[in-house]
Amino acid sequence: MQKRSWSLDSLVLMFSIIVVAQLLVFMIPQGNFERVPYPENPSRTMVVPDTYERSGEADRVDVPPWYFLLAIPKGFEAAQEIIFLIFIAGGVIAILRKSGAIDAMLHTAVAKLGGSPWILIAGCLLLFSFGSYTIGMGEEYVPLIPIIVSMSLAMRMDAIVAMGLVWIPYGIGWSCAGTNPFGVIIAQNIAGLPITSGWAFRLVMMSAFLAVAFHHIYRYAMRVRRAPETSLVAHVDYSRGFEAPADISLGGARLGVLLVFGAGVVGFVVGAALYGWYITELIAVFFAIGLASAAIARISPTDTSRSFIEGAAEMTAAALLVGFARTIEVVLADGQVIDTVIDSIANLLREFGPDLSAVGMLLVQTITNFFIPSGSGQAFVTMPIMSPLATLTGVPQQTAVLAYQFGDGFTNMMIPTSALVMGALALGRIPYGAWVRFTVPLLAKIFVLAIAFLVISVHFGDALGLNP
Repeated sequence: MQKRSWSLDSLVLMFSIIVVAQLLVFMIPQGNFERVPYPENPSRTMVVPDTYERSGEADRVDVPPWYFLLAIPKGFEAAQEIIFLIFIAGGVIAILRKSGAIDAMLHTAVAKLGGSPWILIAGCLLLFSFGSYTIGMGEEYVPLIPIIVSMSLAMRMDAIVAMGLVWIPYGIGWSCAGTNPFGVIIAQNIAGLPITSGWAFRLVMMSAFLAVAFHHIYRYAMRVRRAPETSLVAHVDYSRGFEAPADISLGGARLGVLLVFGAGVVGFVVGAALYGWYITELIAVFFAIGLASAAIARISPTDTSRSFIEGAAEMTAAALLVGFARTIEVVLADGQVIDTVIDSIANLLREFGPDLSAVGMLLVQTITNFFIPSGSGQAFVTMPIMSPLATLTGVPQQTAVLAYQFGDGFTNMMIPTSALVMGALALGRIPYGAWVRFTVPLLAKIFVLAIAFLVISVHFGDALGLNP
């Protein structure tokens, strides 16, 4: 009798966590920190340290047992930009695939790479980590998952490898970022440090983490190539949606489509770096890429429309997961228990010395990231607490920022409360349980190295240029 493969459906997991969040609202005392406008961005607020207070009877929020159902539409509303991005990017990618340009480029690349998957693995790790290290790219990677899966399958690897090529360097890039405006810049500003300070040592750390990641992914990829039945997604059907088209030759029109796509991506990167472009502008860039590509490839308006609608429809599962994932945060925030959780954990650090306090900060930030997967949101909530706490325990401010980055970034690879992670897994048809089995051993090695870097920064931060 064949052993049945076990996997937990992502939507079931999301809904289960929403229900658990609802139960936590009833179990955890309500409370709040005082918040004031952030000086550099008055539209956002930041926590005032030592101002946490339990909610009095007049301030308590009565959450009905069925509130988790009411929170679901609120979660979708809060995540609407990412949901729209997924639908529109899916439609545009369908137009690109209709032109044949993407598949022709990928399969030409596979033919040139031949039997050297290490080049693909190393190249993707460097490319995607640098995007996160510099301008905090993440959402932009989601639409690329089906493309990387196609390339991975063509090289006799699997979708787990493809997800690892994108999402592992994304997490490492966020964790070691030197100029990411949505993470390290905010944290350094709150901690009173010169922004981008310590970028060179962060680049060194990122190289070390990428080396560990390369070994982990490459070893698994080679195992799958030798024995495909050992794949963690061997039971998943990839016969549809990732197959190569009959015509994969590169011609003038297809090269033109690729140039338009490349120009759009570069244009957005420049716009994000210089003009603060974000999801709204990214959606507009994707629309422009789709329209220009259809014109260059001479796809009729009717075929363009049909391809766009079909591509967007294929993103329904991913878009739904994004909305449900965001609902978890909505339930906890509306129930006024997030601040209680953070305050309780942070207070535990006051009893330890610098080394253990730094490690404790990493633990706090890692746990907090489960409840607040947004990097900027976590910085605004925790850094006003961690920064003065670092002063009390003898931990350098730069180390406190590193603890925030490590705690926020590394677990971004796999936390189920991250709408991006769950959406990307849905696009790659990867069960969450399989992804956890792949990433947990890697994260264990990464966190050992992260702790070593934190202790090094406590004792040798000045010599390494971390502490200005």
